[in-house]
Order: sequence, then structure tokens, then C-alpha cells
Amino acid sequence: MNKERYKEEYEEGSDLLWPSDKEDKITRQFYKDLSNLSKKINYSKKKKIKLFEQVVRIIRVKGWG
Repeated sequence: MNKERYKEEYEEGSDLLWPSDKEDKITRQFYKDLSNLSKKINYSKKKKIKLFEQVVRIIRVKGWG
């Protein structure tokens, strides 16, 4: 099924313009990629913070700070 873009009108006076299947597929893929990228960035930040916390703990235990 390959729907084209279409317009839906309501009695209240509002109109909705719905995307075509191709536009919808591209938009969904974009947000999926963006979500995955965001997860990778957050994971990377968490790893750096944990590494920093470990270094701080070692310094405290050794009595260097």
C-alpha cells in the first residue's frame, strides 16, 4: 500500500495534512537513528564519568588527595 499525502478536514475548522508512506518511512528512520545516536552518546558519557569516579576513589584510598 503506497498512500500519497492527503488532507483531512474537520468540522471545527482544523485541517491535517498527512504524510505519504515514503515521507513517513523517512521520518521514522530519522528519529530512530537520532534515538540510537543519543543512546550511544549518553552511554559514552556514563563510561567517562564512571572512569573518573574510579580514579577519584583510588586517589582517596591511596591517600594522595
